[in-house]
Amino acid sequence: MTHANDREVLVPWIAAAAVFLLHLVANPHYGYFRDELYFIICGFHPDWGYVDQPPLVPLMSAATQLFGHSLVLLRAVPALFGAAGVFVTCRLVSALGGGRFAQALAAIVFAFTGVLSAFAGKVGTDEVGLWTWPLIALYVVRLTQGADPRWWLAVGAAAGISLESKYSVVFFLAALAAGLLVTPGRRILFNRWFAAGCGIAALIALPNILWQWQHGFPMFELLENGQNGKNIIVGPLFYLLQELIITIPFLAPVWIIGLVWLVSVPRYRFLGIAYVILIVEMLLFHGKHYYPAAVYPILIAAGAVPIEAWTLRASVVRGLVVAYAFVFGLAFLPMSLPILPEESYVAYAARVNALLHLPHDVLATEHGREVAALPGDWADMHGWPEIAAAAKHVYDSLPPAERKRAVVFAGNYGDASAVAFFTPDVPVISVHNQYWEWGTKGYDGSVLVQIGGTCFEAEHLYASRTVVATVRSRWAIGWEQNRPIAICRGARKPLAAAWPTVKVFI
Repeated sequence: MTHANDREVLVPWIAAAAVFLLHLVANPHYGYFRDELYFIICGFHPDWGYVDQPPLVPLMSAATQLFGHSLVLLRAVPALFGAAGVFVTCRLVSALGGGRFAQALAAIVFAFTGVLSAFAGKVGTDEVGLWTWPLIALYVVRLTQGADPRWWLAVGAAAGISLESKYSVVFFLAALAAGLLVTPGRRILFNRWFAAGCGIAALIALPNILWQWQHGFPMFELLENGQNGKNIIVGPLFYLLQELIITIPFLAPVWIIGLVWLVSVPRYRFLGIAYVILIVEMLLFHGKHYYPAAVYPILIAAGAVPIEAWTLRASVVRGLVVAYAFVFGLAFLPMSLPILPEESYVAYAARVNALLHLPHDVLATEHGREVAALPGDWADMHGWPEIAAAAKHVYDSLPPAERKRAVVFAGNYGDASAVAFFTPDVPVISVHNQYWEWGTKGYDGSVLVQIGGTCFEAEHLYASRTVVATVRSRWAIGWEQNRPIAICRGARKPLAAAWPTVKVFI
C-alpha cells in the first residue's frame, strides 16, 4: 500500500515528467531561434566566456548538435531545466509546510506561467535559473529550519552554476542576502560554512570572470550600449504591469498570495523581502521584465501553501481551483509555446489582445522587435535557413578567383550564425558581439558578400556595392524581412585595418 508521505514524494517526480514531456512535444514546431543559433556557434568555439554571456549555455547547446542538426535535442535541454525547476518547486512547497495538494497546485501554475514556460521552451541563458533559483531558496529555507550548515556548500555550487549561465543571478543573491540580514534569518550567515559556500560560488565563476577581465569586460560595454537606444526603459508602474502579464494575470494571484504570505510569516519573511528588493534592483538598473522571472517559482510555492490550508475541508473548492488553473493555463499556453500554426496564432493573439485590451507591444523590451506579424520571439524562429541558402548561392556564384578571397559579412549575429550553422562550408564574419572578437579570420575583405545594410559606410571602405538577391520571409522579424544580399568590391584598405573601428557590442 502507498502511504500519504510516499504519494507526496511522488508528486515532484510526476510533475517533472509531465513538464518535460509537455515541452518535448510542444517546442520544436517553428524553427531555430536567433539566439539558439548564436549559442550553438559560440559553443563550437569553446571558451571560458563570450562577449555577451557566460559559457554554460553555449557549450550545452553545441553539444546537442555534435552529431547533426536536431531541434528536438536542442530544445530538450531547456525542457530538462523546466522539469528540474518544477521538481524543486514542489520540494520547496514541502519545506514551507505544504502537502500534496499544494505541490500539485504549484506544479500546475509553474507549468502554465507564461515566462517560466517560455524559459523552458527555447534555449536561453535564463533556462538554468528555472532550477537554480528555487534550489537556492530551498536550501536556505532548510538552513533557517536548522539544517546542517554545510548545506551552504550546495548553495554556493548552485550559485556558481547560475553565474556560469547568466550574470543577473547576482541581483537575486544580493536580494536574498539582504532579506536575511534584516530578519532573524541573519543568524545562519555568520559561520565558516557560509564563507565556504561563497568561496565555492566564486571559484566556479572565476574562469569566466577572468575571461571578461582579459577582454576588457565587454559585458559592461554591451549593457551600457543597450541602455542607450536599444532597450525600452519603462517606469515602475508599467514594469509591475509587465510582471503581472508575463506571469499570466489569471494565474498571478497565486504568487501574489505567496508574496503576502511570506511577508506575514516571520520565519520566511526574508524571501518576501528578497523579492521586493529584487524588483527595486531591476527598476534601478532598468532590467528587462523577464530578468527577475526565475524568482516566481519561489513565490508560487509559497502561495500554494496557504491556499491548501484555506481549502483543507473543501475538496470541491480544491477541484475548482485546479480546474481554474488548468483552463486559464491552457488558454494562454500558445503565448509561451509555439504550438499553433502561424496563421492560427495571429488570429488567436488578436482575440486575446481584444479581450484584455492590451497593446501588441506591451511586453516589448527592445525597439523594433515587435515589428512583425508574430511576436518577436516567434518571428525570430523564421527565415534563417532561407538567409543562409541565399548567401551561399551568391557566394558560390562568384568566379573561382574571387571566391577564394571572398567572405560573407553579416551585420548581426543572427545572420552570421544562420550561415555558419546551415551552410558551414561558407566562411562568415561579423562585427556583432562575439563575432567581432573572432576577427576577420584572415580574410582581407577584397570581395565581400554582405547580408543586409551597407558596407562599413562610415569607413567608406568599398568602391562598389551591388545587390544581387533579396531574401523574403513573411514571418521573420521586421528587419530580417526583404533582406538584401550584396557583393562589395574595391576595398580601399584591408579589412583588418578597419576592424577596430566597426565593433558592435549591443
